Amino acid sequence: MESRRVLYSCIERKVEQMGFIKRLLGLETKPGEPETIDRKRFERDVLQGDLPCIVEFYNLWCPSCQVMAGLLNEIGPGYLERARFYKVNTERSPSIPPRYGISGVPTVIIFKGGEPVDRLAGLVPIDDLKAWIDQHL
Repeated sequence: MESRRVLYSCIERKVEQMGFIKRLLGLETKPGEPETIDRKRFERDVLQGDLPCIVEFYNLWCPSCQVMAGLLNEIGPGYLERARFYKVNTERSPSIPPRYGISGVPTVIIFKGGEPVDRLAGLVPIDDLKAWIDQHL
């Protein structure tokens, strides 16, 4: 009986770790958190979307990008009815960043009506990030 409990405990830990990995890679999101999108979804959801879009351009190997993703994961659900949050992996979708002059990551751009209206490059404190988003919504 004890060995079965240990086995179940190990399985639960592995499942929790997989959930973390899925969330880290953008394969699993909660409502309001940034969704990882490709070129086709970028065209459809960002450029033709009905709500303002906050888009993070990132790379998996970039530590600052991971921190920015965590900040956007935290604040995104608070904007559920007012904006959509997305993220674009610049290595998997290399045709998008040059269109917007992105030379470094993380870069966050706010789109309204399919057009970029402002951008942030690099990390900023969460309160500054919220204030920046609020001024454009």
